[in-house]
Amino acid sequence: MAQAEEDGAPSEEQKLNSSPGGLQDSEPAAPSEGAEERAVEVGAARPQHSDISALSPLDQFKIRKFFVLRPGTLNQAIKDVEALVDEEVDGSIRSIWLMAEVDHWNNEKERVVLITDNSLLVFKYDFVMFNCDQIQRIPLNFVDRLSCGEFIFPKRSLLQRGGEGIRVFWDRLREPSFISRWNPFATDFPFITFTSHPVRTVSDTFSALCDIQNFCEQLKDAAQKAHITKPVPGKANGVLVLNQQIVIEAYVGLTSFLANQNKLGYCVARGNLGF
Repeated sequence: MAQAEEDGAPSEEQKLNSSPGGLQDSEPAAPSEGAEERAVEVGAARPQHSDISALSPLDQFKIRKFFVLRPGTLNQAIKDVEALVDEEVDGSIRSIWLMAEVDHWNNEKERVVLITDNSLLVFKYDFVMFNCDQIQRIPLNFVDRLSCGEFIFPKRSLLQRGGEGIRVFWDRLREPSFISRWNPFATDFPFITFTSHPVRTVSDTFSALCDIQNFCEQLKDAAQKAHITKPVPGKANGVLVLNQQIVIEAYVGLTSFLANQNKLGYCVARGNLGF
């Protein structure tokens, strides 16, 4: 797998074109004992009929369509993303999470998230082809604010979103430009927003992997430790945690409504198309 990685701004993204089997140009690092234990633990995260029996038949059908629930899929994804962690830059892995990113236009996108000693790593992973398409690396010593709470929209917005989320800020002095706010493809925002993955109700293991509250606590602890060990000159140290509503400045959102209803941001089975 050819990996393009550069050090720079916290919001930098690296595009990866990898093969299903792993890295091409270098051999993947052997998983540590802790990594093997995590993989074994996550191996139990398979759809259990008893755990989703309380759902309606239609909801059960929708849940089972997620490729991340296929046996062995999540284990392989964890091995692939762990091989992409640079221990010299990121440090050791602290925890692994399955999340949904919510962008500024209210689009949901499936993500595998790693909290390491020094970084918050956000992976766009293809659970169909077992391929990591993109990495976003956010240095934890730049993270200065965490907002946890329910989602809200402007008064005149036609959109609604239930549940809770977390927004991670790393540059409190920079506000998104007007052009970026209205550009659905803009990626220069000084924050990233997460919510729980739809498969969180499948089993206890998936519930733990998608736990927003626990994710917030562990991210806060890791960021505060990073501020102590690697302080940024001229930047106030410490992480401010706010329990407040998360505002998504989207108004009409017809495209996001259609995308979220059809789970276009997730790897799901979409049926056969043909004649």
